[in-house]
Amino acid sequence: MLGPPPTSGTRDSLAELYLEKGCNTDPAMEALKKSDEKKHKDICTKVREDGLFVEAGENDNLLVQKVNAEPGTLGVLGYSYLEENSDKVKPVQVAGVSPTEATIADLSYPGARKLYIYLKGEHLAAKPALRDFVATYAKAWGTGGPLEKRGLVPLAGADAEGAGKQATELKPLDPATLK
Repeated sequence: MLGPPPTSGTRDSLAELYLEKGCNTDPAMEALKKSDEKKHKDICTKVREDGLFVEAGENDNLLVQKVNAEPGTLGVLGYSYLEENSDKVKPVQVAGVSPTEATIADLSYPGARKLYIYLKGEHLAAKPALRDFVATYAKAWGTGGPLEKRGLVPLAGADAEGAGKQATELKPLDPATLK
């Protein structure tokens, strides 16, 4: 298996969406999470170091080339690289769901995640132009927008409406609701 290094957001997602979720199916690990969150995170998000997982660097194009050259090799990469290279690499179903724009937009693909930007309230008050930035960014993330053209899948339905409302109102969010 080839995948990204620890400095990659894709690696963070691998750890959070797959490794930690799998780890938490063990009642002992769930108990450890409650008693020693740091140790739990270290154990549950650590990628194996026995040579079966190889860090392929930050260059996903190179990762695609390596997966294509070695039949049977699994690569961990972002959806945009899968789309751009569908003639070279094939998607992997997880829990019977294939990664598609629709399954990513509605978050039914287990590897799908939302992308958040954060602003400090103090900065928002001190730099009024941040409101303009967020408004422009909100226009960019919609269907047909420049972020979709760069490989991000736009949110759909209520998620899109909620994100648009949040970008306009810029009210503090409850971190517990950000999943």
